[in-house]
Amino acid sequence: MLLNLLVKPGWVVVENLVQDRLGHAVFGTFTALLNWTLIVASVSDLGTTQLTTKRVAANPDFLTEYFPTLLPLKGWLSVLFMGLMVGSGWLLGYRGHTLTLLALTGASLLVTQYTQFLRGTLQAHQRFNTDALLSVLEKALLLVFVLALIPVGITLDRYVGARSVAVLFTFVVLYGLVTKLYGRVRFKLKWDHARGLLKASLPLALITLVYGLNERVDMLMLERLASPAEAGYYAAAYRWVDAIMMYLWTVLPLFFAKFAFATGKREEQQELLWFGQRVVTVPLLFVCAFVLFRGEVLFWQFTHSTGPELARMTLSLKILFVNVLVHAFFAIYSTLLTSTNQEKPVSWLVAGSIGLNVVLNLIFLPRYGAVAAALNTLLCVVFVSGGYLWLVQRRAGVAIPWATIARLLLAFGLLCGVFWGLRLWLNQWLLEAVGAGLVFVGILFATGTVRLAELRALRR
Repeated sequence: MLLNLLVKPGWVVVENLVQDRLGHAVFGTFTALLNWTLIVASVSDLGTTQLTTKRVAANPDFLTEYFPTLLPLKGWLSVLFMGLMVGSGWLLGYRGHTLTLLALTGASLLVTQYTQFLRGTLQAHQRFNTDALLSVLEKALLLVFVLALIPVGITLDRYVGARSVAVLFTFVVLYGLVTKLYGRVRFKLKWDHARGLLKASLPLALITLVYGLNERVDMLMLERLASPAEAGYYAAAYRWVDAIMMYLWTVLPLFFAKFAFATGKREEQQELLWFGQRVVTVPLLFVCAFVLFRGEVLFWQFTHSTGPELARMTLSLKILFVNVLVHAFFAIYSTLLTSTNQEKPVSWLVAGSIGLNVVLNLIFLPRYGAVAAALNTLLCVVFVSGGYLWLVQRRAGVAIPWATIARLLLAFGLLCGVFWGLRLWLNQWLLEAVGAGLVFVGILFATGTVRLAELRALRR
């Protein structure tokens, strides 16, 4: 976890540098290609990676019995989806060198997925430290390669090539490690095993596809319906959203396990929800307030961008961070639902959000570009969050802590007032952030969001 938290900020900074050197239009094209490959590749293994990790953890003999079938099965699925990826790219209008870049990006991603599949064996055998090191190896290598390209010049071809080399090297290292730990596996495809695996894994593949579409479709539609430059603006803004959301995706799985353990115990789930609401929301309140008042400082690396381009990226960023704010309040309700066997209604809710997003994009993206994409995303998040609250009350039977939410909203409003006042007084973003941070601690105690008695209890 610590390694990922260290590498992610470094990667955001380097990717900003790459976009500044390539230009918004070129990077927007690459981002659209990458997101299309992510959408298609999200179901390329048809859920077998998740199924394998789960089965091996429960029964170590599964590895010996099914891996001779799984390895070639995943290989053939990768070939099939590679053809689907390139063919669908051609239908979307990509031609020539751009289609070649799509193929290379897609191939790299499929190798990455094969790597994640092999990592599942390490996770299932509780080798979490080894898995953690391998999880950051690819990103760390790519950081080194990109920094090495700066003196000679970064082009899109060199950048895509560097990504491919990093992916391939990581795969070779992992394959050698798995072979050394568990021995060489002979490929032997058994059709009865393959049919059973695919039947069991397809529901997992559908869930992955739904969530993959929800996160990735905007960038592709922007590049196709508006312009590559608009996709680049949106990518620059969304990169920071993705980095900050790492906090949620780190904390929420912990509450997932807690909620699942407390299934059927409504009072215990209620206490967890009340506590988790604050743990998840409070740090993101400060981050969102800072971005709303000083978001422009996050684009300090874009020295080749014009004033209007920076303004457009900043506006998109601020709208997207309102989206982060909504997630900060309501993402934990999705975790509660999925941990208590409510995956199906949650998936239908997310699918409805995707449909709404696509319709809004078709209407507004051609005219308003990146700003419309950010607003559409926000509207869909509000729609989904309202659905989470309704499902929690109707399906989970857990009371919504409205008083806690009200205190958090009050704390956020007061924090925004502090940022506004400090900006008028100091007009220096670092001093404003430090001052607002110190005042925010007092606000949390003054509003009753955090209590001294709770802190004393934690110390015990």
